[in-house]
Amino acid sequence: QVQLVESGGGLVQAGGSLRLSCTASGSDSSINDMAWYRQAPGKQREFVAGISSGGITNYAYAARGRFTISRDNAKKAVYLQMDSLKPEDTAVYYCAAEYEFYYWGQGTQVTVSS
Repeated sequence: QVQLVESGGGLVQAGGSLRLSCTASGSDSSINDMAWYRQAPGKQREFVAGISSGGITNYAYAARGRFTISRDNAKKAVYLQMDSLKPEDTAVYYCAAEYEFYYWGQGTQVTVSS
């Protein structure tokens, strides 16, 4: 059973930084794409950033220039460095990994105070 475990969320002031981590376990298969999504209260889950197995990245407009996604294939891990955080970045952040199917982590709360 594939499991994704996120860590690194927390409370930070506007302008601060956080680094989220997510590690996959439970399968020896290679992971295709990995990604971060977020869901703010009362809103739908939205894409934040993605990275292919070869390291090609793409970002949502709100994340460009402030967030950086990276991965370590040997560790089956994906990271999200978030800089210049804004109150509107407050959300539960979820990592996702594509094997044959798409799997989700349980989420980690990020709160940015003004």
